[in-house]
Amino acid sequence: MSGKSKEYVERRIVLEDIEVVRLTGVGERNIHLLRQSFPGKIIVRGNQVLISGKEEDVQRMEEVIETLVRRVKRRGYVLEDDVQEILGTSTAQKPPKSLEIVTPRRRIYPRSPNQEEYLRAIIENHVVVAIGPAGTGKTYLAVAMAVKYLLEKRVEKIVLTRPAVEAGESLGFLPGDFQEKINPYLTPLYDALYSMLHPDQVRRLIETRVIEVAPLAYMRGRTLQDAFLILDEAQNTRSVQMKMFLTRIGPRTKVVITGDITQIDLPKEDSSGLVDIQSILKNIPGIRFIYFTTEDVVRHELVRKIVEAYERKERAQLQKEQREKVPETEHTAG
Repeated sequence: MSGKSKEYVERRIVLEDIEVVRLTGVGERNIHLLRQSFPGKIIVRGNQVLISGKEEDVQRMEEVIETLVRRVKRRGYVLEDDVQEILGTSTAQKPPKSLEIVTPRRRIYPRSPNQEEYLRAIIENHVVVAIGPAGTGKTYLAVAMAVKYLLEKRVEKIVLTRPAVEAGESLGFLPGDFQEKINPYLTPLYDALYSMLHPDQVRRLIETRVIEVAPLAYMRGRTLQDAFLILDEAQNTRSVQMKMFLTRIGPRTKVVITGDITQIDLPKEDSSGLVDIQSILKNIPGIRFIYFTTEDVVRHELVRKIVEAYERKERAQLQKEQREKVPETEHTAG
Protein backbone atom coordinates (compact mmCIF):
# COMPACT_ATOMS: atom_id res chain seq x y z
CA MET A 1 0.00 0.00 0.00
CA SER A 2 2.81 2.40 0.89
CA GLY A 3 4.51 1.66 -2.45
CA LYS A 4 1.39 2.68 -4.30
CA SER A 5 0.96 5.91 -2.34
CA LYS A 6 4.41 7.07 -3.36
CA GLU A 7 3.63 6.97 -7.05
CA TYR A 8 -0.10 7.83 -6.94
CA VAL A 9 -0.72 11.57 -6.63
CA GLU A 10 -3.57 14.04 -6.93
CA ARG A 11 -3.46 17.59 -8.26
CA ARG A 12 -6.07 20.35 -8.17
CA ILE A 13 -6.11 23.12 -10.79
CA VAL A 14 -8.32 26.09 -9.90
CA LEU A 15 -9.68 27.88 -12.97
CA GLU A 16 -9.48 31.55 -12.10
CA ASP A 17 -10.65 34.40 -14.34
CA ILE A 18 -12.08 32.10 -17.03
CA GLU A 19 -15.43 30.45 -17.66
CA VAL A 20 -15.02 26.71 -17.19
CA VAL A 21 -16.89 25.86 -20.39
CA ARG A 22 -14.32 27.81 -22.41
CA LEU A 23 -11.76 25.24 -21.30
CA THR A 24 -13.89 22.09 -21.22
CA GLY A 25 -15.75 22.72 -24.47
CA VAL A 26 -19.39 22.00 -25.23
CA GLY A 27 -20.40 18.75 -23.55
CA GLU A 28 -16.88 18.60 -22.06
CA ARG A 29 -15.53 17.45 -25.42
CA ASN A 30 -12.08 18.86 -24.69
CA ILE A 31 -11.95 17.03 -21.35
CA HIS A 32 -13.07 13.84 -23.09
CA LEU A 33 -10.08 14.11 -25.43
CA LEU A 34 -7.76 14.58 -22.46
CA ARG A 35 -9.21 11.52 -20.74
CA GLN A 36 -8.63 9.38 -23.82
CA SER A 37 -4.89 10.06 -23.67
CA PHE A 38 -4.50 9.96 -19.88
CA PRO A 39 -4.21 6.70 -17.89
CA GLY A 40 -5.37 8.37 -14.65
CA LYS A 41 -8.56 10.28 -13.77
CA ILE A 42 -9.67 13.79 -14.72
CA ILE A 43 -12.72 15.23 -12.94
CA VAL A 44 -14.22 18.70 -13.39
CA ARG A 45 -15.97 20.09 -10.30
CA GLY A 46 -17.20 23.64 -10.42
CA ASN A 47 -14.18 25.79 -11.29
CA GLN A 48 -11.66 23.06 -10.44
CA VAL A 49 -10.03 20.28 -12.42
CA LEU A 50 -8.90 17.30 -10.33
CA ILE A 51 -6.17 15.06 -11.77
CA SER A 52 -5.02 11.80 -10.21
CA GLY A 53 -2.70 9.01 -11.28
CA LYS A 54 1.00 8.21 -11.45
CA GLU A 55 3.16 11.21 -10.68
CA GLU A 56 4.84 11.50 -14.08
CA ASP A 57 1.50 11.17 -15.89
CA VAL A 58 -0.17 13.73 -13.65
CA GLN A 59 2.67 16.20 -14.12
CA ARG A 60 2.39 15.94 -17.89
CA MET A 61 -1.38 16.41 -17.80
CA GLU A 62 -0.95 19.43 -15.53
CA GLU A 63 1.31 20.99 -18.16
CA VAL A 64 -1.25 20.27 -20.88
CA ILE A 65 -4.16 21.80 -18.93
CA GLU A 66 -2.12 24.83 -17.86
CA THR A 67 -1.16 25.40 -21.51
CA LEU A 68 -4.85 25.23 -22.48
CA VAL A 69 -5.77 27.66 -19.68
CA ARG A 70 -3.17 30.15 -20.91
CA ARG A 71 -4.62 29.86 -24.40
CA VAL A 72 -8.14 30.51 -23.10
CA LYS A 73 -6.94 33.61 -21.25
CA ARG A 74 -5.15 34.84 -24.36
CA ARG A 75 -7.90 34.39 -26.95
CA GLY A 76 -11.04 33.44 -25.02
CA TYR A 77 -11.50 29.79 -26.05
CA VAL A 78 -9.84 26.52 -27.06
CA LEU A 79 -10.99 24.04 -29.68
CA GLU A 80 -10.60 20.28 -29.98
CA ASP A 81 -7.83 20.95 -32.51
CA ASP A 82 -5.94 22.88 -29.81
CA VAL A 83 -6.24 19.95 -27.41
CA GLN A 84 -5.00 17.48 -30.03
CA GLU A 85 -2.10 19.76 -30.96
CA ILE A 86 -0.97 20.22 -27.36
CA LEU A 87 -1.39 16.54 -26.57
CA GLY A 88 0.70 15.71 -29.63
CA THR A 89 3.62 17.71 -28.23
CA SER A 90 3.17 16.96 -24.53
CA THR A 91 2.17 13.33 -24.10
CA ALA A 92 4.65 11.40 -26.20
CA GLN A 93 6.03 8.16 -24.83
CA LYS A 94 8.39 8.85 -21.96
CA PRO A 95 12.06 8.44 -22.90
CA PRO A 96 14.70 6.74 -20.74
CA LYS A 97 15.10 8.22 -17.25
CA SER A 98 18.66 9.28 -18.08
CA LEU A 99 17.27 11.76 -20.64
CA GLU A 100 14.81 13.40 -18.27
CA ILE A 101 15.80 16.99 -17.46
CA VAL A 102 14.44 18.22 -14.13
CA THR A 103 14.44 22.00 -13.63
CA PRO A 104 12.86 24.05 -10.84
CA ARG A 105 9.83 24.91 -13.01
CA ARG A 106 9.29 21.80 -15.14
CA ARG A 107 10.45 18.40 -16.28
CA ILE A 108 11.66 18.30 -19.86
CA TYR A 109 11.72 15.28 -22.14
CA PRO A 110 12.84 14.76 -25.74
CA ARG A 111 9.80 14.41 -28.01
CA SER A 112 11.28 12.62 -30.99
CA PRO A 113 14.03 10.03 -31.63
CA ASN A 114 16.25 12.77 -33.03
CA GLN A 115 15.80 14.84 -29.89
CA GLU A 116 16.77 11.80 -27.80
CA GLU A 117 19.88 11.34 -29.93
CA TYR A 118 20.63 15.05 -29.52
CA LEU A 119 20.60 14.84 -25.72
CA ARG A 120 22.75 11.70 -25.76
CA ALA A 121 25.22 13.44 -28.06
CA ILE A 122 25.50 16.38 -25.65
CA ILE A 123 26.19 14.01 -22.76
CA GLU A 124 28.80 12.00 -24.68
CA ASN A 125 30.67 14.71 -26.65
CA HIS A 126 32.56 17.93 -26.01
CA VAL A 127 31.01 19.77 -28.97
CA VAL A 128 27.61 19.15 -30.54
CA VAL A 129 26.37 20.91 -33.66
CA ALA A 130 22.59 20.79 -34.19
CA ILE A 131 21.31 21.80 -37.62
CA GLY A 132 17.67 21.91 -38.65
CA PRO A 133 14.51 23.98 -39.14
CA ALA A 134 12.69 26.17 -36.65
CA GLY A 135 10.58 24.49 -34.01
CA THR A 136 12.68 21.35 -33.59
CA GLY A 137 13.78 22.16 -30.02
CA LYS A 138 17.47 22.73 -30.81
CA THR A 139 17.89 25.80 -28.62
CA TYR A 140 15.39 24.89 -25.90
CA LEU A 141 16.92 21.48 -25.24
CA ALA A 142 20.44 22.92 -25.29
CA VAL A 143 19.46 25.51 -22.64
CA ALA A 144 17.73 22.76 -20.63
CA MET A 145 20.92 20.69 -20.63
CA ALA A 146 22.95 23.74 -19.65
CA VAL A 147 20.63 24.38 -16.69
CA LYS A 148 20.86 20.69 -15.72
CA TYR A 149 24.67 20.77 -15.77
CA LEU A 150 24.71 23.99 -13.71
CA LEU A 151 22.27 22.71 -11.08
CA GLU A 152 24.26 19.47 -10.79
CA LYS A 153 27.45 21.55 -10.38
CA ARG A 154 29.04 19.92 -13.42
CA VAL A 155 29.83 23.40 -14.76
CA GLU A 156 30.35 26.71 -12.99
CA LYS A 157 28.64 28.96 -15.50
CA ILE A 158 26.45 29.09 -18.60
CA VAL A 159 27.26 31.30 -21.57
CA LEU A 160 24.49 31.84 -24.13
CA THR A 161 25.39 33.78 -27.22
CA ARG A 162 24.03 34.76 -30.63
CA PRO A 163 25.46 36.72 -33.55
CA ALA A 164 23.85 40.15 -33.89
CA VAL A 165 22.97 40.01 -37.56
CA GLU A 166 20.43 42.44 -38.95
CA ALA A 167 17.64 40.43 -40.58
CA GLY A 168 15.84 43.10 -42.56
CA GLU A 169 16.10 45.72 -39.80
CA SER A 170 18.77 48.22 -38.90
CA LEU A 171 20.21 48.25 -35.39
CA GLY A 172 20.94 51.93 -35.79
CA PHE A 173 17.26 52.79 -35.91
CA LEU A 174 16.35 50.79 -32.79
CA PRO A 175 15.98 52.89 -29.60
CA GLY A 176 18.35 52.75 -26.63
CA ASP A 177 22.02 52.07 -26.01
CA PHE A 178 23.92 49.13 -27.50
CA GLN A 179 22.75 46.62 -24.86
CA GLU A 180 19.13 47.70 -25.34
CA LYS A 181 19.53 47.40 -29.10
CA ILE A 182 21.00 43.92 -28.83
CA ASN A 183 18.53 42.49 -26.28
CA PRO A 184 15.83 41.66 -28.89
CA TYR A 185 18.30 39.28 -30.55
CA LEU A 186 18.81 37.49 -27.23
CA THR A 187 15.13 37.28 -26.20
CA PRO A 188 14.65 33.59 -27.19
CA LEU A 189 17.50 32.64 -24.86
CA TYR A 190 15.99 34.61 -21.98
CA ASP A 191 12.59 33.03 -22.70
CA ALA A 192 14.06 29.53 -22.41
CA LEU A 193 15.74 30.38 -19.10
CA TYR A 194 12.59 31.87 -17.58
CA SER A 195 10.59 28.76 -18.55
CA MET A 196 12.97 26.56 -16.52
CA LEU A 197 14.09 28.74 -13.61
CA HIS A 198 12.15 31.08 -11.33
CA PRO A 199 12.50 34.78 -12.29
CA ASP A 200 14.43 35.66 -9.14
CA GLN A 201 16.85 32.79 -9.84
CA VAL A 202 17.47 34.01 -13.38
CA ARG A 203 18.06 37.59 -12.24
CA ARG A 204 20.41 36.50 -9.46
CA LEU A 205 22.42 34.19 -11.72
CA ILE A 206 22.73 36.86 -14.40
CA GLU A 207 23.71 39.53 -11.86
CA THR A 208 26.48 37.27 -10.50
CA ARG A 209 27.50 36.33 -14.06
CA VAL A 210 26.91 32.65 -13.41
CA ILE A 211 24.66 32.91 -16.45
CA GLU A 212 25.84 35.21 -19.21
CA VAL A 213 23.67 36.13 -22.17
CA ALA A 214 25.63 38.17 -24.68
CA PRO A 215 26.19 38.82 -28.38
CA LEU A 216 28.90 36.76 -30.05
CA ALA A 217 31.27 39.73 -30.36
CA TYR A 218 31.66 39.69 -26.55
CA MET A 219 33.37 36.28 -26.74
CA ARG A 220 36.51 37.56 -28.43
CA GLY A 221 39.70 37.31 -26.41
CA ARG A 222 38.26 35.05 -23.70
CA THR A 223 38.97 31.50 -22.60
CA LEU A 224 36.04 29.80 -20.89
CA GLN A 225 36.51 26.79 -18.65
CA ASP A 226 34.12 24.79 -16.46
CA ALA A 227 31.35 26.28 -18.59
CA PHE A 228 28.44 25.29 -20.80
CA LEU A 229 28.56 27.36 -24.01
CA ILE A 230 25.66 27.67 -26.44
CA LEU A 231 25.99 29.45 -29.77
CA ASP A 232 22.49 29.95 -31.16
CA GLU A 233 21.50 31.07 -34.70
CA ALA A 234 24.97 29.96 -35.76
CA GLN A 235 24.07 30.09 -39.46
CA ASN A 236 24.62 33.84 -39.15
CA THR A 237 28.22 33.56 -37.97
CA ARG A 238 30.93 34.27 -40.49
CA SER A 239 33.70 31.69 -40.78
CA VAL A 240 36.16 33.85 -38.85
CA GLN A 241 33.60 34.32 -36.05
CA MET A 242 32.98 30.57 -35.84
CA LYS A 243 36.72 29.93 -35.52
CA MET A 244 36.94 32.61 -32.84
CA PHE A 245 34.08 31.03 -30.87
CA LEU A 246 35.42 27.48 -31.08
CA THR A 247 38.83 28.57 -29.87
CA ARG A 248 37.26 30.00 -26.67
CA ILE A 249 36.86 26.45 -25.38
CA GLY A 250 38.79 25.79 -22.17
CA PRO A 251 39.11 22.73 -19.91
CA ARG A 252 35.91 20.98 -18.79
CA THR A 253 33.74 22.98 -21.18
CA LYS A 254 30.69 21.71 -23.02
CA VAL A 255 29.68 23.40 -26.29
CA VAL A 256 26.44 23.26 -28.26
CA ILE A 257 26.06 25.07 -31.59
CA THR A 258 22.60 25.40 -33.15
CA GLY A 259 21.29 26.84 -36.38
CA ASP A 260 19.23 26.53 -39.54
CA ILE A 261 21.29 26.71 -42.74
CA THR A 262 18.16 27.54 -44.75
CA GLN A 263 17.75 30.82 -42.82
CA ILE A 264 21.07 32.61 -43.42
CA ASP A 265 20.85 36.41 -43.11
CA LEU A 266 24.49 37.15 -43.98
CA PRO A 267 25.38 39.17 -47.07
CA LYS A 268 25.78 36.89 -50.09
CA GLU A 269 29.53 37.49 -50.26
CA ASP A 270 30.02 36.09 -46.71
CA SER A 271 30.13 32.36 -46.13
CA SER A 272 28.33 30.92 -43.11
CA GLY A 273 30.56 29.45 -40.41
CA LEU A 274 27.89 26.85 -39.69
CA VAL A 275 27.96 25.66 -43.29
CA ASP A 276 31.77 25.56 -43.33
CA ILE A 277 32.28 23.53 -40.15
CA GLN A 278 30.26 20.62 -41.54
CA SER A 279 33.22 19.72 -43.74
CA ILE A 280 36.02 21.19 -41.59
CA LEU A 281 35.15 19.41 -38.32
CA LYS A 282 33.26 16.33 -39.46
CA ASN A 283 35.97 13.76 -38.63
CA ILE A 284 37.22 15.13 -35.31
CA PRO A 285 36.56 12.85 -32.30
CA GLY A 286 34.48 14.52 -29.59
CA ILE A 287 32.52 16.61 -32.10
CA ARG A 288 29.10 15.36 -33.14
CA PHE A 289 26.64 16.67 -35.76
CA ILE A 290 22.89 16.14 -35.31
CA TYR A 291 20.53 16.92 -38.19
CA PHE A 292 16.87 17.69 -37.52
CA THR A 293 14.05 17.56 -40.09
CA THR A 294 10.43 18.69 -40.24
CA GLU A 295 9.52 15.40 -38.54
CA ASP A 296 11.09 16.80 -35.35
CA VAL A 297 9.05 20.03 -35.31
CA VAL A 298 7.29 20.20 -31.94
CA ARG A 299 5.52 23.53 -32.28
CA HIS A 300 2.05 23.96 -33.76
CA GLU A 301 1.30 21.52 -36.61
CA LEU A 302 1.11 24.54 -38.92
CA VAL A 303 4.82 25.21 -38.32
CA ARG A 304 5.66 21.80 -39.78
CA LYS A 305 3.45 22.47 -42.80
CA ILE A 306 4.93 25.94 -43.31
CA VAL A 307 8.50 24.60 -43.17
CA GLU A 308 7.64 21.81 -45.63
CA ALA A 309 5.99 24.31 -48.02
CA TYR A 310 9.10 26.49 -48.05
CA GLU A 311 11.30 23.43 -48.59
CA ARG A 312 9.19 22.43 -51.61
CA LYS A 313 9.55 25.91 -53.05
CA GLU A 314 13.32 25.90 -52.51
CA ARG A 315 13.67 22.46 -54.15
CA ALA A 316 11.64 23.61 -57.14
CA GLN A 317 13.77 26.75 -57.45
CA LEU A 318 16.97 24.70 -57.26
CA GLN A 319 15.72 22.29 -59.93
CA LYS A 320 14.81 25.21 -62.15
CA GLU A 321 18.27 26.77 -61.76
CA GLN A 322 19.93 23.42 -62.53
CA ARG A 323 17.86 23.01 -65.70
CA GLU A 324 18.81 26.50 -66.82
CA LYS A 325 22.49 25.69 -66.33
CA VAL A 326 22.38 22.69 -68.71
CA PRO A 327 24.48 23.62 -71.80
CA GLU A 328 22.37 24.40 -74.82
CA THR A 329 24.30 21.79 -76.86
CA GLU A 330 22.82 19.06 -74.69
CA HIS A 331 19.34 20.12 -75.76
CA THR A 332 20.24 20.28 -79.45
CA ALA A 333 22.53 17.26 -79.66
CA GLY A 334 21.62 14.67 -82.27
